[in-house]
Amino acid sequence: MTKAIRIHANGGPEVMRWEDVPTPEPARGEVLIRHAAVGLNYIDVYYRTGLYKTALPATIGMEGSGTVLALGEGVTELEVGDRIAYAGGPVGAYATERVIAEDRLVKLPEAIGFETAAAMMLQGLTAQYLLHRTFPVTAGQTILVHAAAGGVGLILCQWAKHLGATVIGVVSTAEKAELAHQHGAAHVIVGQTNLAAEVKRLTGGAMVPVVYDSVGRDTFTASLDSLAPLGMMVTFGSASGPVPPVDVGMLSAKGSLFLTRPTLATYTAKRAELVAMANDLFSVVASGAVVIRVNQTFPLSAAAAAHTALEARQTTGSTVLLP
Repeated sequence: MTKAIRIHANGGPEVMRWEDVPTPEPARGEVLIRHAAVGLNYIDVYYRTGLYKTALPATIGMEGSGTVLALGEGVTELEVGDRIAYAGGPVGAYATERVIAEDRLVKLPEAIGFETAAAMMLQGLTAQYLLHRTFPVTAGQTILVHAAAGGVGLILCQWAKHLGATVIGVVSTAEKAELAHQHGAAHVIVGQTNLAAEVKRLTGGAMVPVVYDSVGRDTFTASLDSLAPLGMMVTFGSASGPVPPVDVGMLSAKGSLFLTRPTLATYTAKRAELVAMANDLFSVVASGAVVIRVNQTFPLSAAAAAHTALEARQTTGSTVLLP
């Protein structure tokens, strides 16, 4: 037997239960892994509440690191004892042991520890595709990053600065503003009041070519108003709730804007792209250009407390759950 957090109904953090479950057997192309650490991400909340659908009962969680325990038939790239990490699904990370397809795993460099890996895979791979593929950020640009003191936000700020961009971060408190400053944000706006006016002031009226927005409903309109003509609105999360239906005519009225709702699953669907993105992430972390801050840890059995803290915006940086 192994242990897992399972939900039998959608709802608040209280629906998560710490239960005994049978140890899974790896099928063809799968491996059995023992988690050393599990990442906490806002997408886990979406699955718990039912905003994102999955069959119940379910073990949620999209990211983890650990060691290979057993191999299914046809596994060729991994061996028992290999250190691995993964992100992006399928769900099932909130468990001491799980099976997962070999082609979803990447080998973990010795220079990167298990907690760091679990904290950075989903958030770091998200930052990688946002900065390099959704909107390729180049030196000299000024960009706007919401939730700049969050897990993805802190990575975006550091990595964008490393690329030579100027980052305007948006946070909810003065404490988080200081954290964003320390991790590469040149300017930080506290709160959403008059966001576009502040962006206009900071950019001398030029506005920004891209907004990275994980907040969703509460920031959507202000984000659009912060864009320069032909700018790109990247809405990649819904922390405040999903964005309501959009009148596409608004995009033309505000300057022929682009709007996209990307997901990590799409960008990592091909094995070669997943490996290339992971290697890029490992490289920038190993170089010290991006520092992964594990600012909170919880026992995996206390995942409900971790969700409560996350939804109350009481966390900064990354949070990991320890089996």
